[in-house]
Amino acid sequence: MKTQVAIIGAGPSGLLLGQLLHKAGIDNVILERQSGEYVLGRIRAGILEQVTVDLLREAGVGAGVDGHGTVHHSIELVFGGARHPIDVHGLTGGKVVTAYGQTEVTHDLMEARKAAGLVTIYQAANVQPLDFDGSKPRVSYEKDGQSHVLECDFIAGCDGFHGVSRASVKDKVTEYEKVYPFGWLGVLADVPPVSPHAIVYGNSERGFSLCSMRSLTRSRYYVQCPLDDKVEDWSDQRFWDELRSRLDPELAGRIVTGPSIEKSIAPLRSFVAEPMRFGRLFLAGDAAHIVPPTGAKGLNLAASDVKYLSRAFIEHFKDKSPAGIDSYSQVCLKRVWKAERFSWWLTSLMHRFPDTGGFDQKVQEAELDYLVHSRAASTALAENYVGLPL
Repeated sequence: MKTQVAIIGAGPSGLLLGQLLHKAGIDNVILERQSGEYVLGRIRAGILEQVTVDLLREAGVGAGVDGHGTVHHSIELVFGGARHPIDVHGLTGGKVVTAYGQTEVTHDLMEARKAAGLVTIYQAANVQPLDFDGSKPRVSYEKDGQSHVLECDFIAGCDGFHGVSRASVKDKVTEYEKVYPFGWLGVLADVPPVSPHAIVYGNSERGFSLCSMRSLTRSRYYVQCPLDDKVEDWSDQRFWDELRSRLDPELAGRIVTGPSIEKSIAPLRSFVAEPMRFGRLFLAGDAAHIVPPTGAKGLNLAASDVKYLSRAFIEHFKDKSPAGIDSYSQVCLKRVWKAERFSWWLTSLMHRFPDTGGFDQKVQEAELDYLVHSRAASTALAENYVGLPL
């Protein structure tokens, strides 16, 4: 089998790349080691920057987010027992973020790909990118016990942090990593969000909390917890009690509780692999970088990678120009590191660290106070939160 672009990974970044290339008339095939049902079952982020929403519209799959997404004009910071709104919309000249779950984004892209009759090979085993240093790359894989080879012009590695794409160039990358000394216990529940048009970040003596949403009837809540905690240690009742204890009294009283439909503990890390191009193999999304979820940048960074990569491929095939391909890694990493900085900063600002002493705690409190009372500081937060321009 032959194609122009072989895409490894059928998550949102691989599917979005495939859709953008299809719209430009560029043939592509996606290989995914899991089943489609497994991919759809992954619970992930749900806050989309304006850049990402615009990209979904450009790809022809914006109807879902336009019809069912919830626009957020502000965020709220809770500390010292009080709540402080940050007018993101006003501070950025009208920019917003939109709550629309990654599961829904993935579903929309899957349906569009199916309707267009494009090839996605699920449950492809032992996928290996090969010969990408030369002019004729290929991807080998196994399906139903049979060995196959996909010949292509380029390979896009959109297969996540644990995927084969970065592993295949392990000796050629420089990795930068910071691991945080706590995790997030997250609960998904079919209850109305406590704040339907704002995301609430809490910093309390008991640790960090986050109130977000997937829709007006489904909420996603988090509390900071020790890394060695187990999900089994946390009953629903314990979770709701802990969440309330980390919010201001008025907001805590508005929390609507219900049985969890998903509960998990996620570690937090910052990670970047450089470069993001290796001959005719390109890394995108979590294959190249991970951010702590505090800044809601993971899916959005993947989308911006895909925008740059799709543009590079279009320039190559349509305009016969290598410029986008040659600059891909440099352009992506410039944006990646700014998002890494923002996610690290917001994580450091809103969490309680085990080794934080009295001085560091007082500095954190002073920075929070300055942030909500300085228009310049609030604007810097807002600009990063809605997403820096491409």
